[in-house]
Amino acid sequence: MAYGIKLSVWGDYACFTRPEMKVERVSYDVMTPSAARGILDAIYWKPAITWAVDRIHILKPIRFDNIRRNELRGKLAVGTIKKAMKDGYSPVEALIEDERQQRAAMVLRDVAYAIEAHFEFINDEDNLPAKHKDIFERRAKKGQCFHHPYLGCREFPACFELIEGDIPRSEYAGEQDLGWMLHDIDFKNDMGARFFRAVMRDGVINVPPFHGKGVRS
Repeated sequence: MAYGIKLSVWGDYACFTRPEMKVERVSYDVMTPSAARGILDAIYWKPAITWAVDRIHILKPIRFDNIRRNELRGKLAVGTIKKAMKDGYSPVEALIEDERQQRAAMVLRDVAYAIEAHFEFINDEDNLPAKHKDIFERRAKKGQCFHHPYLGCREFPACFELIEGDIPRSEYAGEQDLGWMLHDIDFKNDMGARFFRAVMRDGVINVPPFHGKGVRS
């Protein structure tokens, strides 16, 4: 059984990075289901439940902007991490003065979405649906969160608000194929990425179940 919620999110900038772009960031046209799940987890996360995104409503026109950002040139070596885990005191650090590199990014500007989602129980512990739904709605109404949600990248914070009535109508009409989009990461099977064909109909993307038909590795 599913227990649904509706949440409005918006912000000045967003970047839902395409994984095929290796050097410079290029955003998908719209929010990905994994990014939407991350926002819901930021507001209310519990080991007993998992969030599943049903629909994403695009409430503002899709606009791109080019910016330049400071990023790290590389990433920490696996050997460094393993050594620190083994001895407990080896430094795990990257000096920004040595590793800084400017890179271009194609990001979204002035975004607004509505997320329709539900939660499912992972096990039989703490399986009280009304309790979890009430806690999420209370936290969303008060603007409470475990950590501040963001729109793809941490430097792009997301504002959020619980939707108690009807979802505002999108400005888009008709059907638009947005191509293959990241659905989420399969954390139980070697951290593999899974993708689905994102089709926007009248400004709404229907998200298939994670293990459903049409979702591919």
